Amino acid sequence: MARDPYDVIGVARSASADEIKRAFRKKAKALHPDANPNDPKAQDRFAELNNAYELLSDADKRRQFDRGEIDAEGKPRFAGFEGFGGGRPRGGPGAGAGPHGETIFETFSFGRDGFQRGGGRTGGQPGGPPPMDDFFDILSGMTGGTKGGRGRSPFGDDFSAPPSGEDVTLTIKVPFLDAARGSTQRVVLPTGESVDLKIPPGTRDGHRMRLRGKGKPGSLGRPTGDAYVVVAVEPHPAFKADGKDLRLDLPIALDEAILGAKVRAPTLDGEVELTLPAMTSSGKTFRLRGKGLPADSGAGDLYVTVRIVLPEASADLEGFARILKERRKGDPRDGL
Repeated sequence: MARDPYDVIGVARSASADEIKRAFRKKAKALHPDANPNDPKAQDRFAELNNAYELLSDADKRRQFDRGEIDAEGKPRFAGFEGFGGGRPRGGPGAGAGPHGETIFETFSFGRDGFQRGGGRTGGQPGGPPPMDDFFDILSGMTGGTKGGRGRSPFGDDFSAPPSGEDVTLTIKVPFLDAARGSTQRVVLPTGESVDLKIPPGTRDGHRMRLRGKGKPGSLGRPTGDAYVVVAVEPHPAFKADGKDLRLDLPIALDEAILGAKVRAPTLDGEVELTLPAMTSSGKTFRLRGKGLPADSGAGDLYVTVRIVLPEASADLEGFARILKERRKGDPRDGL
């Protein structure tokens, strides 16, 4: 069950829209996955915060939630029913009546054929029957059952409220560069419906997105579930993600390492020229600022580590190596 959006954002129910926005921005900065790269639950907490703000930043949805018409996920729910001890004298005018003065079972009859709907007014839309979702909740509450559960009907028969639609979770594989640069991916839902899903730039492995009302349908008018799409980022032969930073191993020739050179290094935006100083050792890392993954808090960096690739063996190379060996001073492993 989703938590109260006011508690998630950390504001009072009387908070203004500006206060909610300020509190959301402050908390979003602290909970953003980029600021918590080692926290496996950071993505879920950030998604919960976004969902809470989506509800409270919409004036209509906020009023519906405050009145108890929808829950913290924005799904319809039964907020209450006047007439059951709602402040009116028992047995007096209006006792057992809905908000418009009609009785709760006025438009329903019970018999051998089950529930029969009549034409009277009820606590739903003026002039029409109450939503089936509300009606099943009323009966479930009367019989001591829960939503989607079974209870004993006051009419002597077992009553089973039809369940709400189930949420579904599916995983899509996204190529590394498509996730890093942003793309649109076609997703086929369990219902067979195809949806074009926008993958934001900088999306990382395990990112979860929610598609409202795209899950399994409920029975007899009950709410439809949601679909959750989990992104599985496929590995790249060169780039490796490290939070919002990228790491890359760059092969260089022996002569480039000894003499120094200008070499081309790939980035998400294309190749850049990297200057190697003379006598560059294998394993030396160069930092390219802002060439990592895009993020709300600013793009990460690209760390390029050079790896010396020896040429094919030759007499000249062996002779050069023997000269180096004779002239070498000290042991490169001293201090380990």
